[in-house]
Amino acid sequence: MEYSKEQAIIEAMLFAAGREVTVKEIMNVLEIGAEDIDKIINHIKLKFDLPESGIEIIKIEDAYQMCTKKEYYEYLYPLFDNRAKPNISNAALETLSIIAYNPNITRSEIEAIRGVNSDGTIYKLLEFDLIEEAGRLDAPGRPTMYKVTKHFMKMFGISSLDELPELPRYKLDENEQIVIDEMIKAPTPEREGENHIENNEKSEIGGTI
Repeated sequence: MEYSKEQAIIEAMLFAAGREVTVKEIMNVLEIGAEDIDKIINHIKLKFDLPESGIEIIKIEDAYQMCTKKEYYEYLYPLFDNRAKPNISNAALETLSIIAYNPNITRSEIEAIRGVNSDGTIYKLLEFDLIEEAGRLDAPGRPTMYKVTKHFMKMFGISSLDELPELPRYKLDENEQIVIDEMIKAPTPEREGENHIENNEKSEIGGTI
């Protein structure tokens, strides 16, 4: 089946949108199935995958976006923003990792893992649009839960959280220090059907943003 016209339309949509365009949006315009859309976009991507192209198409969950290749970021940044590049501290990266691997985690759970106050790091990650509120936990005080954003996935070059590297299993020794143990098979405890890390399993890394 020939898709030349549909290919041109999808390419124009992705270019003009300047954001993620969902498969459903494309389906509504072209009235073709999701499988056909994936085939067309994969064909378009072949053109942009060439080394002489500065453009690429990335997939974020059920959406696609046309964007510049990350290796050219340093050349483009001065054109659009003269402010200092945002720097993320080790403490913020640690907090971000905890949230990425534990969607719908609360601030108190993050602090239990890190062992330090995390208000500042959470605020910065929200400001950088790397995390967002994911609702309220059905518990006393109804604390806010957090998850990573699509912007996070774009920055780290993944299309879904399933692509995050697998973490090694670990346990605490008698001194409550983390011991890596690849043989531990017990799953992470569940909190009313939502995954989380036990509060007493603290990382040795600390600090604030």
